[in-house]
Amino acid sequence: MSTSPPASRRPRGTGRETVRNALIESRLTPNAISMTGFVLCIVAAVLIWQGEIVWGGVAFIVGSICDTLDGRYARSSGKGSPFGAFLDSTLDRAEEGIVLAAVGWQFSRMGNDTAVAATVIAVLSSLLVSYTRARAEALGVECKVGIASRAIRVVILSIGLLFATGPGDVELLAPAVYVLAALSTVTVFQRVFHVRGVLVRAAAQEPDPAP
Repeated sequence: MSTSPPASRRPRGTGRETVRNALIESRLTPNAISMTGFVLCIVAAVLIWQGEIVWGGVAFIVGSICDTLDGRYARSSGKGSPFGAFLDSTLDRAEEGIVLAAVGWQFSRMGNDTAVAATVIAVLSSLLVSYTRARAEALGVECKVGIASRAIRVVILSIGLLFATGPGDVELLAPAVYVLAALSTVTVFQRVFHVRGVLVRAAAQEPDPAP
């Protein structure tokens, strides 16, 4: 007689753990997941360039999901490396810029100069959000503050792409880019003031040099 527990009594995580262990034992690497996400974002940019904005949004979302999985997989599988972390961060910046460049091209074709300018601001401020964190951490200051982390920026842009030609007269792509540009700019200033505050307090706590 079988002694295995009924399916209803088996631990819920068993199936998930089986899949996870199979992936860990496979030849799949975090870098491969990162590159998959990068390729999907290039596909998204091409689709947006050709006017297939909604399908471009779908490709962008799937590519962004890959970007969230590669870091987790690297930690859980033990296959992570310093170069992998560097590659992941670099590709993240490139993906965002490539997709926004395609969005800006569409605005240019529509003659929407205001949206084009907002797209440029969104690209620059998004890069600065990442740069300020990297530079702060090089100075020994943790800098994850701000209202527009990468996850928030991805959500905003995804909504804009998916509802670029929404029901009725709803078109959310331009408003999404305006929000993205504004929040990313605010985040840059939040991080600059945060780092300044931390460094000023650290300097004030240093003992005066001996006479």
